[in-house]
Amino acid sequence: MDIMKTGLIGYGFSGATFHAPFLQALEQYEIVKVMSSDPEKVQKDLGNVEVVDELESIMEDPDIELVVITTPNVLHYEMAKKSLQHNKHVIVEKPMVIDPDEAEELIALARENNRMLSVYQNRRWDNDFLTICKLLSEDTLGEIVEYEAHFDRYRPEVRDRWREKPGKGAGMLYDLGSHLIDQAIFLFGEPEFVTANVFAQRKNSATDDYFHIIMGYENLRVILHSGSIVVDQGPRYKVHGSKGSFIKYGIDGQEDALKAGKVPGSNEWGRDKEEWFGKLTLSREGQQVEEIIETVPGNYAAYYEQVYEHIKEGKACPVSGEDGLKTIRVIHAALQSSREKKTVFFNRKGLLG
Repeated sequence: MDIMKTGLIGYGFSGATFHAPFLQALEQYEIVKVMSSDPEKVQKDLGNVEVVDELESIMEDPDIELVVITTPNVLHYEMAKKSLQHNKHVIVEKPMVIDPDEAEELIALARENNRMLSVYQNRRWDNDFLTICKLLSEDTLGEIVEYEAHFDRYRPEVRDRWREKPGKGAGMLYDLGSHLIDQAIFLFGEPEFVTANVFAQRKNSATDDYFHIIMGYENLRVILHSGSIVVDQGPRYKVHGSKGSFIKYGIDGQEDALKAGKVPGSNEWGRDKEEWFGKLTLSREGQQVEEIIETVPGNYAAYYEQVYEHIKEGKACPVSGEDGLKTIRVIHAALQSSREKKTVFFNRKGLLG
């Protein structure tokens, strides 16, 4: 097998939890260098891997084909740009960048250099979302008229971390909003308009920790919601169509498994709790028929498997730079809508109009 030699840029929560375990577990990859200010932590987790403190050490290494950028959002653009200029394939943690103009520049640069530019949107491979994708692909619910997704938490105290400090790209909308928006666009495409409320709800919060977004399509409304003071979190997904409804509680357990140090790939990996299986309610001959739907197992490793197949075999990129751009456009539309207290429309090119 042609092993993909990889440089991992950043070894905070994201790099250590969502990337390194899969790069280690999958035989297609080898982590050869990690850029980090904490070599002891890196080598405790990854063994005798080379740890560097300068980006150039990874950029100038001719053996490294792929770089994975897991630094704070404000650094994504410059690091991705430099990586592409050094002819590296690039994975960037979500959100890809902060501004649409930055995304467009990176997409053009990747195309010019014939390199991959991809966004790590692991929650396309959450077990609940995969189940919804299966139901929609089989037309089980008919024409979808309402889709509601929540990513609520109970975290009433503000934490001392960069995501909760003032600055470009901080806040809940760029963080959890990126996941929910990407999922919605994956299912339904870019919206015709966006109406949103984005603000800081907790005491002493310095950046947004609440959002409620409505993405409008012809006969469909997509509702995306996140709050930080939600004790009883209710359904995670509610999907209503012309044939029936699907309601799903609970959250995919892969993140908790990774935080607990479990190795991806076991037989039970990504499986849902039985009590969290979703309820499907269909209308048949004027009667309501209920059915419990076993959740499709989640599989974050599929992202990295598809990245390898894209680079080595020319298959489709699992989450393209263009996908990342669409998400950023909706984030900007939501911010504008909330700030100006109005609905923001998209023109035919997908740009704010």
